[in-house]
Amino acid sequence: MNRKLDNTELERPSIEEFRGKRKHPIVVVLDNVRSLNNVGSIFRTSDAFNVQRIVLCGITGTPPHREIQKTALGATETVAWSYNPDVLTVIQSLKAEGFLIVSVEQASQSISPQLLKKYSDEKICLVLGNEVEGVSQSVIGASDVVVEIPQEGTKHSLNVSVAAGIVLWESIKALTKD
Repeated sequence: MNRKLDNTELERPSIEEFRGKRKHPIVVVLDNVRSLNNVGSIFRTSDAFNVQRIVLCGITGTPPHREIQKTALGATETVAWSYNPDVLTVIQSLKAEGFLIVSVEQASQSISPQLLKKYSDEKICLVLGNEVEGVSQSVIGASDVVVEIPQEGTKHSLNVSVAAGIVLWESIKALTKD
């Protein structure tokens, strides 16, 4: 019979051990994400997927903040992060570091997240945008690839933290080649 594991059986690293672990070459950029709960959720998901760092841009809230902590559950202490008011400056810098800039948005030449496997040898920067406006056209124009999550329902978008989880999962699968 299948049995739920107790937290002590999960063998999770300590904060110090986690900080010292080799990270996946993924940087998550949040551009003008309004909801502090979404920011916290993305921190928590980034911890789960062992990303290199998060860059918070524009009006995106920064730790420490009670609303971020509520959903991050301590991930602001384990995931490296920084703030820069200008997302295009961040993108230019990451391009100079050799990152493939991947925006998550609905666009005329977007690809499915599963096709990220074509970029398995790349360092990946995932750009996620505002809950209402999404990723700006200027950022789309500066992107190397735009990923669109297929949807079959009546809504036009997913919550930004849900989209982050889906695309991070596909990015990890692409990078690990398993």
